[in-house]
Amino acid sequence: MSTTIEVSGDKPSTITVGRDLGFAPIVGALDESATKVLIIHARPLAPRAEALATHLRSLGYEAATADHPDAEAGKSIEVVAGLWDTCGRLQLGRKDAIVAMGGGVTTDMAGFVAATWLRGVTLINVPTTLLGMVDAAVGGKTGINTSVGKNLVGSFYPAVAVVADMSLLETLPREDLAAGAAEVIKCGFIADPEILRIVGETDPARLLDPTSEELADITTRAVAVKARVVSADLTEGGLREILNYGHTLAHAIERANDYTWRHGDAVAVGCCFAARLAAARGLLTDDEVARHDELFARVGLPTRYSGTSLDELTHIMLSDKKVRRGVLRFVLLDGIANPGTHPVDPSELADPARSIGIGV
Repeated sequence: MSTTIEVSGDKPSTITVGRDLGFAPIVGALDESATKVLIIHARPLAPRAEALATHLRSLGYEAATADHPDAEAGKSIEVVAGLWDTCGRLQLGRKDAIVAMGGGVTTDMAGFVAATWLRGVTLINVPTTLLGMVDAAVGGKTGINTSVGKNLVGSFYPAVAVVADMSLLETLPREDLAAGAAEVIKCGFIADPEILRIVGETDPARLLDPTSEELADITTRAVAVKARVVSADLTEGGLREILNYGHTLAHAIERANDYTWRHGDAVAVGCCFAARLAAARGLLTDDEVARHDELFARVGLPTRYSGTSLDELTHIMLSDKKVRRGVLRFVLLDGIANPGTHPVDPSELADPARSIGIGV
């Protein structure tokens, strides 16, 4: 059983969420004129990538595979340049395709390769992490890192298809599943309270069980939230900023810790901080703040942080992409599922920061 979610707009795409989807959705997304496919994959996925290549060859396509370094080392211009050379050797044409198979690093970087080779070839994302399924692989953001920061070079280039096969999560470490669940719960707070209900009423073990109906349900719901937002605002001109709930502090925590924190762990802390900031303005109740702590902790995510001073975190946050004319801007909730972006004076940060353990 699978669910198909359509992303509309200038660059439409299709997201398929289900179990044991096989290779049919990938083949079905290829352009009818395609003759060649390059599968860019995380190194541990070499057997699956080669199985897809073998299947494509049996159908008459010329198929090749290429891996990349693990983690953020995979998101460099040197890796991209090597893959451009691979595209050239394969003589990949505009109607041909790149399949990105892996987590967020893979879909970010391989998506950038697809966007830039011949100014754009077909891109198909096959996310193999929960975070990739609900965040990185959906919405068209591609990018690589530079010496001065993460994701500063990239493009908005949606995949024509995203194939989110829940069975690929079965070997994922529990910590990585929890990190992905942070983005799912975030979607519940900004747009779909049913996600929050399911998380609150389900045995935590089932919430992180890739075979459970509950995880499939909240994953599909989170993808649907992102699809609705991206359909209305692909290039982050306004509405799409709500997807950054919790991310202003989260990105600062990640950077302050040299990206040794999992993204989802930082997002959980960032959402709990943003909830307190909203409560200080009278936008959320104490119970709604407590619900943030409860639901993120329910899947084993942190809700407190003490590793860096508020001054250092504020300095980092002032380089956030939502900053306008030097003014901090946070996505805050004015009640559950009612997000908006608000200017914030640094003087407002001390009490919320202190309440989650940050030294002031």
